[in-house]
Amino acid sequence: MSIFSQPGFDNHEAVHAFCLPEADLRGFIAIHSTALGPAFGGCRVWTYADDGEALTDALRLSQGMSYKNALAELPYGGGKAVIMRGTRSNADDALFEAYGRVVDGLGGRYITAEDVGTSVENMRSVAKFTDYVSGIPKDDGYRGGDPSPVTALGVFEGMKAAIGHRFRTADLRDMRVAVQGIGHVGYHLCNLLHEAGAKLIVSDINTANTDRAVEAFSATPVPIEDVLKADADVLAPCALGGILNVDTIGSLKARVVAGAANNQLAAKTDGNLLAVSGITYAPDYVINAGGIISVAAERDPQATKERVLNAVMRIGERTEKILRRAHDENASPSEMADQMAREAIAKAKAQSAREAA
Repeated sequence: MSIFSQPGFDNHEAVHAFCLPEADLRGFIAIHSTALGPAFGGCRVWTYADDGEALTDALRLSQGMSYKNALAELPYGGGKAVIMRGTRSNADDALFEAYGRVVDGLGGRYITAEDVGTSVENMRSVAKFTDYVSGIPKDDGYRGGDPSPVTALGVFEGMKAAIGHRFRTADLRDMRVAVQGIGHVGYHLCNLLHEAGAKLIVSDINTANTDRAVEAFSATPVPIEDVLKADADVLAPCALGGILNVDTIGSLKARVVAGAANNQLAAKTDGNLLAVSGITYAPDYVINAGGIISVAAERDPQATKERVLNAVMRIGERTEKILRRAHDENASPSEMADQMAREAIAKAKAQSAREAA
């Protein structure tokens, strides 16, 4: 199968494969669009069944970054890197230093940062060989570094907007929220929900993460295979994507889906299936944009912590706007978010064409 017929291919500008055996490094960097600026998106390290699965993930994630950055009104396009976990038990400094050289070789068309399976320390290793990296704490006072807390904050604000749209109240007291995935973002989200008075149902493939949330937030644990059909008002997917599909949507009891995971819909049509099932879906790349807003601020000398937090807080009103427009135009929220993102990208392309003429 060629790249052009690969699931997830959407007229991507470029797809780069890299292989450095001496560093146990193999993977892809997919650049979906640079219409709004350099492609910006994190680096994921994961165990994939084969090369095709890794490539599909990179393609889908990079498209999502284009849409995420466009709707967050950032001066960046969309890109994503995936590294196929190799024979070493843990990705080490040598691997990320080699990855830094790969990123640097693209000359600034792609800027990398943390994602699933990577950390601030990994990005420090990358930064030894390229300036095209973010997600590293600065010393001059504005927001940067680990994007997990602000990602969770954006999800929280988007969730409140979706709850307000569906239930006509944004009060989370005694609202039952099932959180799938209690990693960095999921844990911070649980903390915000607990402080707002929500009743938490939690599950994670790592039982230690589940136990930690149970102890900290008096949460109710459920087996990982049962969390999607938990008796909850809200489902917050905060693990990996593709969980909302024709096989799972029919068993959802939650009336709102709002979480941090990327690419929650297994297929575009699943957004329509949620809508006809009476489930309000807060598009994932809209509400989980807090992280990219934060790491992008590291590249803006005028950015302050206050400006970043204000931008993240606007995720709620942006979500409300999408849900309202989707209702008015008889579209699903996922369709409407995609449409609005494509409109922003097309506008930027038209402006560039005019300037070049």
